[in-house]
Amino acid sequence: MSVQVGILGATGAVGQRFIQLLDDHPTFDLAAVTASSESAGKTYREAAKWRVNTPIPDDVAEMEVAETTPAGIAGDDVDLLFSSLPSGVAAEVEPAFLEDGYVVSSNSSNDRMAMDVPLTIPEINPDHLDLIEVQRDERGWDGALVKNPNCSTITMVPTLAAIDEFGLESVRVSTLQAVSGAGYSGVTSMEIIDNAIPHIGGEEEKMETESRKLLGEFDGAEVRLHGADVAASCNRIPTLDGHLENVFAEFAEDPSPADLREAMRSFEGAGSLPSSPDQLIKVFGDDEPERPQPRLDRTYAGGMGIVAGGVQATNAGAKYNCLAHNTIRGAAGASLLNGELLVEEGYV
Repeated sequence: MSVQVGILGATGAVGQRFIQLLDDHPTFDLAAVTASSESAGKTYREAAKWRVNTPIPDDVAEMEVAETTPAGIAGDDVDLLFSSLPSGVAAEVEPAFLEDGYVVSSNSSNDRMAMDVPLTIPEINPDHLDLIEVQRDERGWDGALVKNPNCSTITMVPTLAAIDEFGLESVRVSTLQAVSGAGYSGVTSMEIIDNAIPHIGGEEEKMETESRKLLGEFDGAEVRLHGADVAASCNRIPTLDGHLENVFAEFAEDPSPADLREAMRSFEGAGSLPSSPDQLIKVFGDDEPERPQPRLDRTYAGGMGIVAGGVQATNAGAKYNCLAHNTIRGAAGASLLNGELLVEEGYV
């Protein structure tokens, strides 16, 4: 089955990752790329300041960039749209596509916590996708909007889902986040070299709320948030890619570090989806307490996997570290995987 897809905001950092990941995809064929009115009408090669470490695919380089409106892609016969728009733009633009009947898998942060919008990680909560039916009833459109979580949230939540069987009650997390998470011009060299920035606007709230929605239960009408108490401290450090996070968890039960490692290692991925790793979470043992590390481990499973290590008992529960590639698994790759789930479940 071949599905025609488009990318909204294709010239930005996440849009470029979409193009890289879609190259030779077994299901998706790229049919349309959009950007601002200043870029519309140019070839993609002319419009995009390419920064990904692989060349622009030849067929994409010569594609004409459309304006980011339904009229801009009206003749391209697109079945599914991936959105990498800034959240303020997406909040204005995405509804127009949805009202025109498009299915949108969006990385943008707007509407992630909306009651009728699925916030999904296919390996964690694929059943939440059925919120689409509630959404269509509530909003009166034929389209469908699905969101993936924030890049820091998606690093931690798969590990929490794996160990929730022990009665997860409390989570404290401190992040060490790469500069690419802020976009190419988001943090200047004078700010970050020889430095760390102990605040990332809005990031802590996203981790604290999105994680509870992802781990919550869908009853057919709404998602009931997970009961765990979650608190986050988010920090920017001078690594290029890969968010490393220090997690402290408390449980109703008393699992050993070995129990937690085994639960993470054996946590099942979404094997039917081509972009989901065979082993979602790679776990380092006691013999490698210095892992994971961003430079060494961010490309595990092509950047689509999660890596954990340093699992230890504490007086109140356990602590461990986890890592994911923030622009692959944490952004474009997450939306791509949600697109695959939409196809599998018949929404595309």
